[in-house]
Amino acid sequence: MTRINFNGVDRDMTADEETAHAIIIADNTARRAADDKAQAAQAAAKKSAEKKLAALGLTADEIAAL
Repeated sequence: MTRINFNGVDRDMTADEETAHAIIIADNTARRAADDKAQAAQAAAKKSAEKKLAALGLTADEIAAL
């Protein structure tokens, strides 16, 4: 069993608490992975847009101003 400190008292988690804890950990892991994927997609889109603007003849300073 997993130990927990509840209001200053160390004790073992109940089976229900362990199940809830495992669900929360899995959910947080999935959310973190989704956030990382979204940030990577946004960074790729920004880089693509900057490349297209540069191809149109804008300077790096003009692109940064946008």
